[in-house]
Amino acid sequence: MLIPHLGPTDFVLVWEESLAVLKDGTLEKDKSSHATQDSHRKWREDFLSRLQAAGIDQEMVSEAKKKISYVLLSAPWSVLCYYAEEISLRVPLQMVTTPNFNWSERMLEKIKIPNLMSQDVPSMPPDYYTCQFRTNKLERFLGSENKETFFKTTQRHQVLYEILARTPYGALKRGEVGIERLLSENAFSAAYPLHEVSAVDSQSLSMRQILHQYWARWASWKKYQPLDHIREYYGEKIALYFAWLGFYTGWLLPAAVVGTLVFLFGIWLMRTTSTKFEYFVHCPCCFTTYCMAILSSQAGLLFDNGGTVFFSIFMALWAVTFLEYWKRTSAVLAHRWDCSEFQETEERPRPEFTATAPMTLRNPVTGAEEPYFPKRRRFNRTLTGGMVIIIMVSVVLMFVVAIIVYRVILSIIIYKSHNAFLIFSAGRIASLTGSVLNLLVILMLSRVYIYLAQVLTRWEMHRTQTKYEDMFILKVFIFQFVNFYSSPVYISFFKGRFVGYPGNYYTDSQGYEKGKEGGPTQDTAPWETDYELLLCEGLFDEYLEMVLQFGFITIFVAACPLAPLFALINNWVEVRLDAQKFVSQYRRPVAERAQDIGIWLDILQVITYVAVISNAFLIAFTSDFLPRLYYRYNNDGNLQGYVNFTLGTSPSNFNTNNTQCRYRGYRDRNGHFRPEYFHLLACRLAFVIIFEHVVFFIGRLIDFMVPDIPEDVEIKIKREHYMAKEALAENEVRTPLKRRICPLSCDAEPNLKLPQRLHPGRATHHHPY
Repeated sequence: MLIPHLGPTDFVLVWEESLAVLKDGTLEKDKSSHATQDSHRKWREDFLSRLQAAGIDQEMVSEAKKKISYVLLSAPWSVLCYYAEEISLRVPLQMVTTPNFNWSERMLEKIKIPNLMSQDVPSMPPDYYTCQFRTNKLERFLGSENKETFFKTTQRHQVLYEILARTPYGALKRGEVGIERLLSENAFSAAYPLHEVSAVDSQSLSMRQILHQYWARWASWKKYQPLDHIREYYGEKIALYFAWLGFYTGWLLPAAVVGTLVFLFGIWLMRTTSTKFEYFVHCPCCFTTYCMAILSSQAGLLFDNGGTVFFSIFMALWAVTFLEYWKRTSAVLAHRWDCSEFQETEERPRPEFTATAPMTLRNPVTGAEEPYFPKRRRFNRTLTGGMVIIIMVSVVLMFVVAIIVYRVILSIIIYKSHNAFLIFSAGRIASLTGSVLNLLVILMLSRVYIYLAQVLTRWEMHRTQTKYEDMFILKVFIFQFVNFYSSPVYISFFKGRFVGYPGNYYTDSQGYEKGKEGGPTQDTAPWETDYELLLCEGLFDEYLEMVLQFGFITIFVAACPLAPLFALINNWVEVRLDAQKFVSQYRRPVAERAQDIGIWLDILQVITYVAVISNAFLIAFTSDFLPRLYYRYNNDGNLQGYVNFTLGTSPSNFNTNNTQCRYRGYRDRNGHFRPEYFHLLACRLAFVIIFEHVVFFIGRLIDFMVPDIPEDVEIKIKREHYMAKEALAENEVRTPLKRRICPLSCDAEPNLKLPQRLHPGRATHHHPY
């Protein structure tokens, strides 16, 4: 029997009955899946009965027409107190007035300039000094007299999810533990907390309505994001994503301005240097396209000039400075949202890890018995997973190379067909079919790779959710990095460089490759309305999109100075689209705490290093910047005859119609490299070394000069530690070990009903040291 719940609905479980239509029009359970449905029904009954034994109030609501069943879950006060201490929830000690953390708003206030981006958002969440919840110190916490509102809605969701995630429903040896496993087995269709319903009072707005009005609407595109409201409704993890996205978008503005100026400088340079080139004898147009070499060299000045070199250095330093100041902003937000020490001291083991860990160890710091997985076994599993990842990345690279080879071979076959129409369209046919094959390979490998990454990461048994997500993100990002960047790298550094020269082509293509909002209705229950919404599958795809974009505007910025401008426009739209998805289209996700953006910051730093190296090689080996400097230096500072200087002359036995064929390359008539080629090679290598060392040195200097945590934040953290220690210092009668065995203080609340523990039994070991 399900107990009718009396409190607010904290969580909803949903399942649907499978039905089949018979010939006579009646509905009957699908006989082919009868055994599966029976096992699912037994799992659900066991799961719900264990939840009831743990003290969770439940209410069943069924929709007869659609055969959909909803179980509304609510946690009573005793369960909330028990698990609030178990998972180290932070509760308020004292309200505090925190100054505005937005640096641009503070700067505009100082210089007395009106801030068009500011907006007054109602129901501003207050800021508090907080500490970890202790039941025996309940009366010392702010708002403890009102049990209905003492724990925030997001905290109630966290408690319910913790219970759902660690409750077993079958054999522990088979891993039959937790709501996530039940969802993957389709025993339940969905599990989610409810969105807030619209406020009854027309003069006040619910938090969801506030977010829609002041955040998700397109009219708010020029306003600051209400980050405190986002954190209050969705939790710190989602709020940090939008804080990072807004910070990144704001920092794109100076990069876009400088990139646009560099592009305009390229246009001016292209127009003013058009008369400095002289006529030269070109190859037959029927053989190669170098009859357009002069115009091509002139057009190359648009992106290939001294301004591009300056912009590459600027973007490298911009990326370093952006990351340094994001660390400071992240530290300010983490302190403001009470997450400064989350990963080090407060983050609890993953519920799945807690339920399936083979043993426990006594924590030498707290004295508590905690679930434990041997480090050596985890290292062996991680090493095995790394080998699998390397194999999968190798498979991706093999497919990339195979598709390139396919396009070349297909072009050769088409050229040998002697069909004029096919020969004219050879490039388009090879590109189109190659792109379709590439898309199919990407889709197929992505599904396999993501599934493997999930299985391997779960198998590695990482203790905390942060570590689990970091390892999963790293695995998938390696695949996506190779997947997305393989084509640009091939085009930038390799395409057209292996076709040979007249008289010695490597294929019969003769240098071919070198060429070309919905709201709920009045008659629908909120849990039914939310069930119709989309499942929020996390922030991985959102971060991935932005991090890949960051890679494109830094790694390949020498090829397109306008990339930051396009990224800025895209991100201004992206902020509102993501906001609308979370407010109107997604079910409400469980609020998660986070100290920072996780391993994404490390990935961004690696991309910054790669960008410096990539831009150095792009400028040195794929542009004409250094050859022009070399030619100017040896020709009294002018470019008269530069295009002829860059072209080689074909052997005499390869000429047609008594005309010498010219091609791009520093070779003589015999196909040997001219001395200028080796001079330029030395210059290119020297440029790469000097460029990298200068940029890395300046980047390190910026890193040293900009502290990761502002001094005022460090002082506030120490002050908060002092206040928490003073508030909880008196009458401490239990040791940490005893508190973990009996987390509820019976003298503080004698009428509390202790919930049944959900931890399965396991071997207990003492810490080796």
